[in-house]
Amino acid sequence: MVAEIEFSIGKKNYKVIRGSKPTIFEIYCDDNLINQSADARDYQEILEKSILKLNHKSFSQVVILGSASFVPFMQLSAAHRREIIEDLLDIQIFSVMNTLLKDDIALNKSNLTDAKYKLESIEDKIDIHKRHIESIKVDVNKWIEEKNQTIALNDQALTNAFNDLQILLFQANQLNDELQGQQKSQTKYNKLISLQSQIGEKIKRVDKETEFFDSHDNCPTCNQGISEIFKREKISEKCDQKHKLVSGLDQLQIELGNVIEQVENFRIISNSLIEVNKNIAIKNTVIEGYKNNIKELELEIAGLKTRNTSSNDNTRELNDLYQQKQELQQSKTSLEEQKQLFEVAAVLLKDTGIKTKIIKQYIPVINKLINKYLASMDFFVNFELDENFEEKIKSRFRDEFSYGSFSEGEKARLDLALLFTWRSIAKLRNSASTNLLILDEVFDGSLDNSGNDELLKILYALAGGNNVFVISHKTDAYLDKFDKVLKFEKHKNFSRVIEA
Repeated sequence: MVAEIEFSIGKKNYKVIRGSKPTIFEIYCDDNLINQSADARDYQEILEKSILKLNHKSFSQVVILGSASFVPFMQLSAAHRREIIEDLLDIQIFSVMNTLLKDDIALNKSNLTDAKYKLESIEDKIDIHKRHIESIKVDVNKWIEEKNQTIALNDQALTNAFNDLQILLFQANQLNDELQGQQKSQTKYNKLISLQSQIGEKIKRVDKETEFFDSHDNCPTCNQGISEIFKREKISEKCDQKHKLVSGLDQLQIELGNVIEQVENFRIISNSLIEVNKNIAIKNTVIEGYKNNIKELELEIAGLKTRNTSSNDNTRELNDLYQQKQELQQSKTSLEEQKQLFEVAAVLLKDTGIKTKIIKQYIPVINKLINKYLASMDFFVNFELDENFEEKIKSRFRDEFSYGSFSEGEKARLDLALLFTWRSIAKLRNSASTNLLILDEVFDGSLDNSGNDELLKILYALAGGNNVFVISHKTDAYLDKFDKVLKFEKHKNFSRVIEA
């Protein structure tokens, strides 16, 4: 179970080897093995971001149509549509920049808070120094006594702050104890949500199978008749199966409700813990401030005891404090200007900012290409994507329609038009230009003969310089339409080439 593929990007030749038995994942560039990461997901990220520069979703939209893992663009959520468009237009750098900007904003906020605190502190010192100079003639012992009284007040305030800190630490420990089991509840919640989705999909599948037996008298594959007894047995079997699934879903929703309540309780506790930790940080800052004040006062008292104070010395010290204040004010002003720039940059880097303006420039081009490919397949509708990647489809003599309003054959034409459009956009932007196209059983699907013929014309136009692989079971109908044909057969549950 080992697969190998070789391809080139520019002048570099790559080879990728992957396998389940044995487990292997190797990437070679010009016959040199690229350093492997301990985590296969990190190695996969190197393949997607550094080499292919294309993630799985974008790859599916540009390279392959019709596989089991392929989800048509129009069936994706708006967020996933945006992700693919950003990848193709090569504007994901703005998302990276936005992430880095958030770190810079946090650092700026911290530095600004620190600058404000230092400025307030220096202003307090200046005020104290002024009063000191004004009262320089006051008896030194009286001055020392006043400072001792201030120290006593700071000591008392420090004691109170320390007691408050102990209470906050006790609260934090209690909240941490209450948060035990949060990860377990969250994991259980995620599993239940996933299981709920799986059961829902199974119910839809059972309904679809029930509807098939209820509305078909003949097998669409072999055209043989389906007996009423067999139909009733199958319908009864599917009804029993659905009843069990619905019953299980009801029980799961009850359990999910309990888990949601637990998760919500943990969220409330977590928010409380964040608030307590913030108060602890504030209280530590206050305590440190009191300690610094006491230390400074003690140093001042020591200075008063050991030397004679002169007006000139104090005046020079006051001037130094004014100089420090001016420097801090300049630093604070610079940080505030930086904050304003960051705020403007944050607005620009949001989804509604630069990325939207770039996307606006490409929306008309995208719509023009889509309608061009639709017209080439004899599907004359006016298809438009807006800035939020919501579709608006107008057909002659009809009102507005959505993607879900059309038949499977019409949807197939839309999917093909979008596939060719994304290839053109990727080539235009040079973000994911590729010469590979895989159509998996597209000719066996919902397209009518006219649609298949028009699709063949498009493929012939793409043939030059492109590697187009068409997988089909209709070998007799299309055998003469292609230059090369590979035939496969099942042999002991394995596929093998029987003719080339």
